[in-house]
Amino acid sequence: MAKAQNVDAERLDKAIEKSGLRIGFICDTLGISRQAFDKKRKSETAFRPAEIYVLRDLLKLDESQVNEIFLPEMLGESQTGAS
Repeated sequence: MAKAQNVDAERLDKAIEKSGLRIGFICDTLGISRQAFDKKRKSETAFRPAEIYVLRDLLKLDESQVNEIFLPEMLGESQTGAS
């Protein structure tokens, strides 16, 4: 089965860590289980646009960070490798 969406899990993890929020709180806010969140993080299932908007607000991400985390394949290799 093809991956539903490429997620830059490392950048997502760093954003979560920087926010100081607990994964349980994030999952509760999204209305999903920890298992569902992990599948989305691993690109096994896709984050819904509404979930991305909630994560953007919770983690205080700007549009560039949202794109880097949730749309890395659209940015190309040269931009996703830079930190």
